[in-house]
Amino acid sequence: MPAPQHLHATHSEITKRLKRAGGHLRSIVEMIETGRPCVDIAQQLHAVEKAICQAKKVLIQDHIDHCLEQAVGPLARDQRGPVDEFKAITKYL
Repeated sequence: MPAPQHLHATHSEITKRLKRAGGHLRSIVEMIETGRPCVDIAQQLHAVEKAICQAKKVLIQDHIDHCLEQAVGPLARDQRGPVDEFKAITKYL
């Protein structure tokens, strides 16, 4: 039996972001191989790192927004506190 598909609206955006970061990372390898200044390389590594972290953050928040809600099911307003707090704290990932 095939694994279920877990596709969300943000996945195509995340894929594009990661493909760009992958291309950027390959150019950083070239920078290292051609002896570019370390400060330039560090700056570009920082940019790739931020792009990957942002992709991870969007993926996790999207998962929480959709999959957690689906798993928990409908809750009365007075029972939503822990779920809403959990969703709010993930913005600090």
